Amino acid sequence: MQKRKMTMAAASKSFILSLILFSSFALTAQPVDTASHVNKKRLKRLVWTSSAAYGVTLVGLHQLWYKNAEQQSFQFFNDNPEWKQVDKLGHFFSTFYFSYGTAKALKWCNVPDRKADLAGALTGFTVMIPIEIMDGFSDAYGASTGDLLANASGSLLYFGQSRLWNEIRIYPKYSFRPTDFARERPNVLGDGFFSEALKDYNGQTYWLSIDVDKFTKFPKWLNIAVGYGAEGMVYARDQQNIEQGFGDPYRQYYLGIDFDLTAIHTRSKFLKTVLFLVNMLKLPSPAVEYSKGNFRFRPLAF
Repeated sequence: MQKRKMTMAAASKSFILSLILFSSFALTAQPVDTASHVNKKRLKRLVWTSSAAYGVTLVGLHQLWYKNAEQQSFQFFNDNPEWKQVDKLGHFFSTFYFSYGTAKALKWCNVPDRKADLAGALTGFTVMIPIEIMDGFSDAYGASTGDLLANASGSLLYFGQSRLWNEIRIYPKYSFRPTDFARERPNVLGDGFFSEALKDYNGQTYWLSIDVDKFTKFPKWLNIAVGYGAEGMVYARDQQNIEQGFGDPYRQYYLGIDFDLTAIHTRSKFLKTVLFLVNMLKLPSPAVEYSKGNFRFRPLAF
């Protein structure tokens, strides 16, 4: 019988890790100076601050997820068929923004753009590796090649755009809506809004928001977004859901509009930071959903 990985997925851990560290980068980094030399004082402060935040966060994750788990020799676990791969998009989202935040902070230290972008992408991928290592030694989890590939894809999306266009034109975004599925397994899918936002993949949708005005004439505040989600997942695998009487889970595909909050002009550095952080979320807006062979118009998709 195949060993079943504990269903509190690693995507939640990577999401928490990246959100904490990216937020610290965003709040620290201000517009790049015009000086051409690296600001070593800023760089040193950045390295010490981010290293401390990273260490504390890893310790916290270990206490929350691994402290009471049995240990094993390092093993991989194939979780690719689980949760309709929505959890993999959580990894993708996390590593993109960690790469972005690292590069942004390095540019604040006047590190040259090319070096900052490469270092950001490599860091975004590397900092997630300890999660897979801890998973690999935990009897409740197991390391995942799918997670590693998703992490690499998020970093590559950032690096590829930064090198191709010298800017980011396609942003991953996240949205969540509460569902009734969490009530069926609250210990796995969450109990309350914030825990469900991390654990309940039924309510999570991941988007790619395209900044169309950077390709052609288009309103700067309006983007086109494509999204992906899934529902009916009380258990991680389809067969488990069917065996327990919950039916066959299904995928959801979306095409709609999105709002670019960074297009709002303000002189306040604090407000710019807040708008940038909120812009990581997909705000409710009209979209067309395709699922179970049918199209459906959603006035407010999120």
